[in-house]
Amino acid sequence: MATASVAFKSREDHRKQLELEEARKAGLAPAEVDEDGKEINPHIPQYMSSAPWYLNAERPSLKHQRKWKSDPNYTKSWYDRGAKIFQAEKYRKGACENCGAMTHDAKSCMERPRKKGAKWTNMHIAPDEKIESFELDYDGKRDRWNGYDASTYARVIERYEARDEARRKFLKEQQLKKLEEKNSKNDGEIEGEDSDEDDDDDDDALKVDEAKVDESKQMDFAKVEKRVRTTGGGSTGTVRNLRIREDTAKYLLNLDVNSAYYDPKTRSMREDPLPDADPNEKFYEGDNQYRMSGQALEFKHLNIHAWEAFDKGQDIHMQAAPSQAELLYKNYKVIKEKLKSKTKDTIMEKYGNAATEEEIPMELLLGQSERQVEYDRAGRLIKGMETSLPKSKYEEDVFINNHTTVWGSWWKDHQWGYKCCKQTIRNSYCTGAAGIEAAEAATDLMKANIARKVSSEDAPAPAEEKKLATWGTEVPEDLVLDEKLLTEALKKEDERRREEKDERKRKYNVRWNDEVTAEEMEAYRMKKVHHDDPMKGFLN
Repeated sequence: MATASVAFKSREDHRKQLELEEARKAGLAPAEVDEDGKEINPHIPQYMSSAPWYLNAERPSLKHQRKWKSDPNYTKSWYDRGAKIFQAEKYRKGACENCGAMTHDAKSCMERPRKKGAKWTNMHIAPDEKIESFELDYDGKRDRWNGYDASTYARVIERYEARDEARRKFLKEQQLKKLEEKNSKNDGEIEGEDSDEDDDDDDDALKVDEAKVDESKQMDFAKVEKRVRTTGGGSTGTVRNLRIREDTAKYLLNLDVNSAYYDPKTRSMREDPLPDADPNEKFYEGDNQYRMSGQALEFKHLNIHAWEAFDKGQDIHMQAAPSQAELLYKNYKVIKEKLKSKTKDTIMEKYGNAATEEEIPMELLLGQSERQVEYDRAGRLIKGMETSLPKSKYEEDVFINNHTTVWGSWWKDHQWGYKCCKQTIRNSYCTGAAGIEAAEAATDLMKANIARKVSSEDAPAPAEEKKLATWGTEVPEDLVLDEKLLTEALKKEDERRREEKDERKRKYNVRWNDEVTAEEMEAYRMKKVHHDDPMKGFLN
């Protein structure tokens, strides 16, 4: 048992103290009291600052070991926000020159600067603020929630509750509207039937009532519930009831090892676990289904449009300015729909609509008309309406520099020019018929000068043609080739070429003859392949 730490003079005093404590326990000795006259509980350790919860806490132990008396200067109160204490009727000396309050000067005035201050107008004097000064203790200075009004958080709760209530009301109205439209549609279909179907109408009305009753159960899906029983105890936030717990998990739909892969970390299964099943009976077709439908697909198209617009030079960025990108995409879709409808209307106006019951004109059916046009043998128009030439986007029949024809109306010696003056310079000034005569005279003069110069020059001596032999020497004039020897030489040349192609036919004893006759040289020349000959592929 822990007791108070007391210094004894001798072992005898210590023994007497122990006997006194035993007597007090047995009730044979009066209990010890403190300075206030309260009985001290001997079971509470005297060195502890606070008593345990399982003992009598109404009788604390040694108060001199802790600061149990609070300082009267310290307070836990806070400033009275926006409080006013006195409203003056005229300006007072030393007050704020702008608003007239005595609690601050013009430099620290928080009111809008007036055109003429209260010091000069003596009107609209602002009331004096309530000035307070607090001396906070150690904990009060460091309390970040000091002065916080908990009732202000009720506004946040009310706003969220109003939003949830509006959502539930909207969903309920939408569901009831759909059911009423369905009931009215069914009523319109069975108006002409017998009156025995009145019971079906009652059933439809009953369905609407059942929908109203089941609305509370359906709204539990979006209900936010607190998680109060956790591993560490207490509440860790909120969780939504995202699915019914009786549903089969997606990784249990197909237990085949080679089926769609399930990633446990991200809880994703991109492929369809049951690709061969009936699509009308499946409620889950993989996570890729959500990426290719709904708002995910719209967001994908929005990103693609932003990339293509940026590549074409527009200052658009999906992450930097998403609102601008979305607005441009909406405008693009509107313009695209208008253009598509305009193109459709133009085609229907030109060719008609086969889906309508209107009669199609005979001109479109047979490609004929009552218009009569006559032409002559040269193809010129004699009688009838002349066909209009198509117009281009470029300027036509625009004459410059006094020309009467356009550039490109005349062509000569691989050069374009003007037909009116026969000039081949684009920016030349038109000289008309006089310019044509001058140009022809200059051309005639130039031709005459060239002819005179050619006639005045001496003709060069003709060079003697030397016929070279096929083997590089001069061919004698009396050289005559024997036809029989030439034929034999051609056959020998063919045999030699065959031996060169197939080494196996070459004999061991090879005799060479260095003497080459004119017929053999002519046969070699005739059989030689010229690689630059365009007809070499047709030889042999």
